[in-house]
Amino acid sequence: MSSSAALPDPAANSAPAPASAPAPASAPADRRRWFALAIVMTAAFMDLVDVTIVNIAIPSITRDTGASVSAIQWITAGYALAFAAGLITGGRLGDIYGRKRLFLIGIAGFTVASALCGLAPNSDVLVAARILQGATAALMVPQVLSIVHATFPAHERGKVFGLFGAVVGLGAVSGPLLGALLTEWNLFGLEWRPIFLINLPVGIAGLILGAKFITESKAPRAMRLDLVGVGLVTLAMLMLIYPLTRGHELDWPLWGHFSMVGSLFVFAVLVRHQRQKAVIDGSPLIELSLFRVKSFAAGIAVQLTFGVGLGIFFLVWTLYMQMGLGWSVLRAGTTGIPFSVAVSVAAGISVQKLVPRFGRKVLQAGALLMVAGLLTYLWEAEHYGMAITSWQMAIPLVVMGVGMGLIVAPLTDAILSEVPKEHAGSASGLINTVQQMGTALGLGLVSVVFFGAIGDRLAPQEIGPAFVDAFQQSLWWVAGVLSVIFLLMFALPVRPKAHVEGGAAAPDDAPLPTEPVLKV
Repeated sequence: MSSSAALPDPAANSAPAPASAPAPASAPADRRRWFALAIVMTAAFMDLVDVTIVNIAIPSITRDTGASVSAIQWITAGYALAFAAGLITGGRLGDIYGRKRLFLIGIAGFTVASALCGLAPNSDVLVAARILQGATAALMVPQVLSIVHATFPAHERGKVFGLFGAVVGLGAVSGPLLGALLTEWNLFGLEWRPIFLINLPVGIAGLILGAKFITESKAPRAMRLDLVGVGLVTLAMLMLIYPLTRGHELDWPLWGHFSMVGSLFVFAVLVRHQRQKAVIDGSPLIELSLFRVKSFAAGIAVQLTFGVGLGIFFLVWTLYMQMGLGWSVLRAGTTGIPFSVAVSVAAGISVQKLVPRFGRKVLQAGALLMVAGLLTYLWEAEHYGMAITSWQMAIPLVVMGVGMGLIVAPLTDAILSEVPKEHAGSASGLINTVQQMGTALGLGLVSVVFFGAIGDRLAPQEIGPAFVDAFQQSLWWVAGVLSVIFLLMFALPVRPKAHVEGGAAAPDDAPLPTEPVLKV
């Protein structure tokens, strides 16, 4: 599943919308900005689909390349880690050097990286290409809503953001199915490779049309880059996640434990550096004062923990269906449709109808529903074993999907509701970055909660039952994570303040919406 165009720090520094043009020129200007909208939305859709499309093809990639356990994890976690590390930097670069310029650089790099993924001769090259893909996506994706904010006047943004939400939902629903179809069709004998190569014509078209129709914009007072902060964040995450992904294969060497403990020291150095950076030039990577806001600190913890849970579940679920139950990629892809549809429907209802009336109880109900769905799935997996069917999975998946929909759509507003307006952009960027870091951490933990429960030397007839047992053990972990999330939600505001009252148009300095947490 995916979540989605993540948004680091555009709102606080976005340039105001340009003044209206004289009447004779208004029609051409309108056409150009709607073309620009279609282009950036297509790029956002491409990123969303690319994340969800990969999970469903992992077993096919494994069979074709002979990828190891750690390579399987890094194909997904490497993207998430590079994406998380570059999000805020990508947004800042766009503010400083121009959002159009960074968008075009990002989409060009993403297209090249997609070609490298599709042509990768082995799993090592694929992992490297996926990390490059995540890094270039971090340049491209943050510019999407920044360009919208700078291009469209306030009274049109409600319609535009509604379209963006539809694109997010469509990407979440279509990604797994498209991945299943492309892999199942085995176009030109390329097996899984078309899931990456399909980005080439889309990326080239976006590059050509974007250069023509997107208007350049910069922030009037962009903050300076904190490259030291980015380096410390990336180093700390690598020191934590790399030993987790390799630990099972290497029999948990001593250096791995030292590395994970050392990551805590690097995080501490990062905090100290951010405090000094705030005093020196007022442009830290992370605005630490935000954590004095109780609801924000709790919400960030929810976001991080939620990313961990989703990172574990979706990769394990794919491996369970295809490598455990022996299902085809198409059957596995279509099995997830009820979940995707339930997420989209519940997300719309939660924001429009439920949250205004019941507040944070809606998010807590979502966490409990997800736990209930997981426990139901756990019972079915144990009761039916290898004979379980897609129809039997549909009930727990719908329950889980409804629960997730109740959380993902209103969570960002709940986190931002008590954040000072001048820090709204920084807070939005941090939300997305933390969620991606949580996802990368969850994918790293798969070696512990899933592969750690599978024996190293299994006879062919033992593989299926071993994967089923490991899947059940993983569901207990995810249920535990969601129980922690439920408790953390008590620190969220009882009734989040709306950024836009009564459906009025958002002011130019209002925080931009961030993408629901669907990127896994």
